[in-house]
Amino acid sequence: MAQRVVKQERAERTRAALIRAAAEVFGELGFQGASVVKIADRAGVTLGAMYFHFRNKDDLAREIVSAQPELVVPPQPSQGLQRVVDVTLTWAYQLRDDPMLRAGARLVWEQDQFLPPEENSHQQWTRIIVDELRTAKSRRELRAGTDADALARVLVNSCTGAQMHSAIETGHRDLPQRIEEIWRCLLPGIATPSATKRIELGEARVKV
Repeated sequence: MAQRVVKQERAERTRAALIRAAAEVFGELGFQGASVVKIADRAGVTLGAMYFHFRNKDDLAREIVSAQPELVVPPQPSQGLQRVVDVTLTWAYQLRDDPMLRAGARLVWEQDQFLPPEENSHQQWTRIIVDELRTAKSRRELRAGTDADALARVLVNSCTGAQMHSAIETGHRDLPQRIEEIWRCLLPGIATPSATKRIELGEARVKV
């Protein structure tokens, strides 16, 4: 029993090391530039160990993209519109230094090579945001007639575009400020006056 537990723990450490190594390599080189050899070398494991856990780099890329929402957990509890704001700002601040999120941002450019359209990161984030926007509607935080599904797509597209431009221009250092700009422009048009007054922005909101 003890030996089986030790083997299981070793396997879990190897898997985690491969995922982190893949994130670093994808973040630096993109999907096309990465290879299983480079990932295994970065993780310090053999190719055999690599293939025991993942069939190819496509599997690793899918693992990293699918894990993105789990990594973005705002430190303060919130619901509805504030929750959407908190998720986007938490993502923006964490992405600057988190290898997994940086890899996800880089893989956005090439995800058509390893993910079907219905599973891509845009759809993934849109589903998460639309759920909170529907909560916001039920709380009367959104102006009458606001289409939650359309607004979710606009937000995901805006954040994706901000991320891409920020990556090119500042290496993501100004991404949080760009996301705040999006909200300052959108809130007056989508939120009720009372909700607009309650919404909090800024680093203090999402930093522990």
